[in-house]
Amino acid sequence: MTPTRLDGAVAIVTGGTGGLGRAVTLAFLEAGANVTVTYRDPAERDALVARLPGPARQRFQATVADVTREASVRDLVAGVTTRAGRLDVLVNVVGGFASGDLLVTDEEAWDRMLTVNLKTAYLCCRAALPAMIASGGGRIVNVASRSVVPPAGGFIAYTVSKSGVIALTQALARETRRHRVTVNAVLPSTMDTEANRRAMPDADRSSWVTTESVAHAILFLASPAAADVTGTLVAV
Repeated sequence: MTPTRLDGAVAIVTGGTGGLGRAVTLAFLEAGANVTVTYRDPAERDALVARLPGPARQRFQATVADVTREASVRDLVAGVTTRAGRLDVLVNVVGGFASGDLLVTDEEAWDRMLTVNLKTAYLCCRAALPAMIASGGGRIVNVASRSVVPPAGGFIAYTVSKSGVIALTQALARETRRHRVTVNAVLPSTMDTEANRRAMPDADRSSWVTTESVAHAILFLASPAAADVTGTLVAV
């Protein structure tokens, strides 16, 4: 297997049919991985499946899972390990954004950001780690944000939740080093997605990054080439 190939690797990509998740899924399948994605929107799932070449469809699985709930995440990992016998890679893509400073951020918005950005990563890491340890090692890649380094104002709940993802990544990397499990994070700047174009129709997109660029960084961190890279934050 060449350093950035994932031939035969078993991967979970949460939110694998959305803007960034779709790019990650396609990159992983092209690299030879077996990929299970979580999704909520059947139309997104169908659009992704339509883009897959025939052979890649044999290595693709989509499942509905609520990654904000421990039981659902546990069932997700159990389903993958039952089918494949192991788990090699976890990519935590699921997340969300909310603007607003502290005075306009109500409790509901605060809890939503912490849940969708930080709790999902915590639950998925916690469920995946035993399977990776049993397999002799693995790769975890989390998605944080370049805009929260250093912590920024104006979208405080998002900033705190994504900063938490960074702390989780670096602390977990220390805990898992002895198990040959690497834990890293990518920090995308504004990505050129359909959702961002709708949300910011008048923005200057010249500095936006493509989801493919972020996906390639994630692919590297998940690959054998990054076997000695852990606790690292990759800004894209």
